[in-house]
Amino acid sequence: MARLKWLLPCLALSLACGGALAKEAAPAVADPALEARLVRIAAELRCLVCQNQTIADSNSGLAEDLRREVREQLRKGASDEQVVQFMTDRYGDFVRYRPPFKASTALLWIGPAALLVIGLGGLSIVLWRRSKLAPERFEGDEIDEIDDDDATGPGPSSPAPAGDPPR
Repeated sequence: MARLKWLLPCLALSLACGGALAKEAAPAVADPALEARLVRIAAELRCLVCQNQTIADSNSGLAEDLRREVREQLRKGASDEQVVQFMTDRYGDFVRYRPPFKASTALLWIGPAALLVIGLGGLSIVLWRRSKLAPERFEGDEIDEIDDDDATGPGPSSPAPAGDPPR
C-alpha cells in the first residue's frame, strides 16, 4: 500500500514533464500536391549542416528553414527546376545531392573511379614484380626455422622429447 501512495504523484510528474518536452505537431497539409512536390525536391537537396542527409531526412534547424523556403517558392508558383536552381544559386552546387557534371564538379564524378583504377594498377605492378623475384629474396617463415631446429636435435633452450628419460 505504501508503494501505491507514491505511484500517483510520480505518474502525474512524468506526464507533466513529458508534455513540456513534446514538440508542436506539424499543421495539417492544406495542399497535398504541393507537399508531394516539396518532398520530391527536398530529397534532392543536401542538408548543409548534416552533409550526409537530405533536407527531407534532417531535423536540423537549417534543414527546416530550407524546407520552409522550398515551400514558399512552390507557393509562389515556381517550378521544381526553378526551386532547385534558386537553392543552387544561393548555396552552390554542394546543396544538390547529385551535383551536375561540369568542370568544377568533374573530380566528384571521376575521382572515385580514377582512384580505383590507380589502386588496381599499383597492386598489379607490385604483384607482377613480386612474381619475378627469386624465392631466396623472400623471408622464411617461422615454421621453417622450427623445422631446422628439430633436425639438429634439441638445443639448450628446447625441452627434451616426452619419451626420453630425464638426464
